[in-house]
Amino acid sequence: MPAARATTNASRSDAYPSSRPTSAKPGTPSSSTDQSSLLLRRELMRLQKNPVDGFSAGLVDDDNILEWQIVIMGPADTLYEGAILKARLIFPEEYPLLPPKMIFDSEMWHPNVYNSKDKKGEVCVSILHQPGEDEWGFEDAGERWLPVHSVESVLISVISLLSADVPDLSSPANVDAAKEVREDYASYKKKVKRLARKSAEEAYE
Repeated sequence: MPAARATTNASRSDAYPSSRPTSAKPGTPSSSTDQSSLLLRRELMRLQKNPVDGFSAGLVDDDNILEWQIVIMGPADTLYEGAILKARLIFPEEYPLLPPKMIFDSEMWHPNVYNSKDKKGEVCVSILHQPGEDEWGFEDAGERWLPVHSVESVLISVISLLSADVPDLSSPANVDAAKEVREDYASYKKKVKRLARKSAEEAYE
C-alpha cells in the first residue's frame, strides 16, 4: 500500500461549499481561526515529513487551510482493495475544539456513509461526532470527538471502518445499506466491490 503524500495543489471540487479563514493583522495570530489555521498547517507539515500508509492529504485550495483533499487507498484483503477513494475534510473555525466533517466525493455504499441528498457522502463515525454525551445513548463521551484527536487519527479510524468484514449496524447513516448487509450480504459485497473498481477507474481518467 503506497505511503501517504501531503500535497497542496489538489483539484478543487465545487460539490460542497467551503469556508475561508478570515484575514488577521500580520504578526497577531490571536483569534480562534488563526490558531486553528496554525494547528492545521503544522498537521499538514507533519504528514509531509512522516507519511502514513493508506492515505494522502493536501489542500483543495492553497488559500484555504480549512478544506483538505483526501485520497484513501482501499485496504488490502477487504472489499475496498484496489479502490482509490476521494474525500474532503472540512474543518470548523473552532478546530480542534469541534470535529471536522469528512465527505466522500467517490460514490460510496456503506452503512456509516450517508446517501441522502442533503448529506450525501458524509461519514458518520464516533470520532467525528460532536464532543460530549450522546443524547441517544449509543456512544460514550470518550468515543466521540476530543481535542487531542488529529487528522491522522480521523483517517486511521475511517480506514479501520472500511476494513471491517461486517460493518457496524447499530446506528446506520445509510439505512438501505444496513438492511442489505443484514438481508443479502452477497449483494452488498458485490455492490461495494463494483464501486471500488469504479473509483480506481475514475482516478486514472
